Amino acid sequence: MGIVFSTPSSHLDDLAAFVTASPTSYHAASSMASRLANAGFVPVDEKNQFPRGAGRFFVVRHGAVIAWRQPERIDEATGLRVVGAHTDSPALKVKPEASFSFRGWGQIAVEIYGGALLNSWLDRELGIAGRIITRDGAQHLVHLDSVARLPQLAIHLDRSVNDGLRLDRQTHTQPVFTLDAEPDLLAALAEQAGVRSSDVLGHDLFTYLSQPPARFGLRNEFFASSRLDNLSSTHAGLTAIEDLGEGDDLVVLAAFDHEEIGSATSSGAAGPFLEDVLERIASVAGCDLDATKALLARGSCVSADAGHLVHPNYSQHHDPHVDLVPNGGPMLKVNANQRYATDAVGEALWLQACEAAGVPSQVFVSNNAMPCGSTIGPITATRLGMVTVDVGIGLLSMHSAREMCGVDDPHHLAAALRAYLEG
Repeated sequence: MGIVFSTPSSHLDDLAAFVTASPTSYHAASSMASRLANAGFVPVDEKNQFPRGAGRFFVVRHGAVIAWRQPERIDEATGLRVVGAHTDSPALKVKPEASFSFRGWGQIAVEIYGGALLNSWLDRELGIAGRIITRDGAQHLVHLDSVARLPQLAIHLDRSVNDGLRLDRQTHTQPVFTLDAEPDLLAALAEQAGVRSSDVLGHDLFTYLSQPPARFGLRNEFFASSRLDNLSSTHAGLTAIEDLGEGDDLVVLAAFDHEEIGSATSSGAAGPFLEDVLERIASVAGCDLDATKALLARGSCVSADAGHLVHPNYSQHHDPHVDLVPNGGPMLKVNANQRYATDAVGEALWLQACEAAGVPSQVFVSNNAMPCGSTIGPITATRLGMVTVDVGIGLLSMHSAREMCGVDDPHHLAAALRAYLEG
């Protein structure tokens, strides 16, 4: 569903479907690949030579996807515009020895992936999803819905719990999922994939919340969902590029994996993925090193990642002069210490895109006493030397198992990204 023909409501329905189909970064990459192919993008195998001439293409590397519209030729007049996002979200990741038995309960052995708000995973029905790799080297995407739960201790057994919940990251985070005497999570996943459990040689599996996305509020002005950080941005970039017409500039969507754990992987923003793809596109277009560097120097990047709305119950944690509200438009993120890559040039670039799209915008700065997080923006700017600006929709409960935003903001972000890509 391209942004040109969508409304905020239909865009939100599409986002909800995308999030539901994408419980892990590997599923998100698969969902993106299917949509891009349906939109006429041609898949490219990194192990083969890249295509020449005009066209629309994409490449998948594990849980990351890069899609691009390629002009007929690249010369000194060719522009470069990149939208960056990420496909992963905080969760509990299944350990190599996936399950164990303890005092009559079958449990899943997990470690904590990223900066998860741990208490938000308690007392919720959880699924397990991800990929398994079999003996023949094939990847199988799997998921078991509503199979596990992290039950809290009853208040009768800890009367002080409401004075401050403290969770041990090891003992309090292992979900229950069966009463089998010899629990075997991998066997259940192998059965779903139609393979023998003895042929499963590797896995990347994560918990996800089974509860579907939903609108709520007196006037249905809010939207609650898992993984809005950062599938809201990935989906916005996808809808912005998937029906983009022909043009003389190179436009790119880069949806990286592993942002929540630092991006320093082969499919993360700190790895060579985007640089590899851009260099290969330029190379098959006949660009030498100098022409490739000139293309990058003409380029820009919008790094899209969710940000923080002002929380009415914890307003002291925010800048006292900045009121970021749901449905107020995507936010421009600014930090003097370049935790966000935005500078004056990037700010102007983004505000022009919002004006062209006819959407409102807001500006985020953090409380000086509370250091902010960071994004792929500074990483991309450092690796490629391009003008980069950090933006995103505002959330409450970021890194919770279930986050919330305004119903209009995902569409606003997609419209602004589309205007940016169109130049």
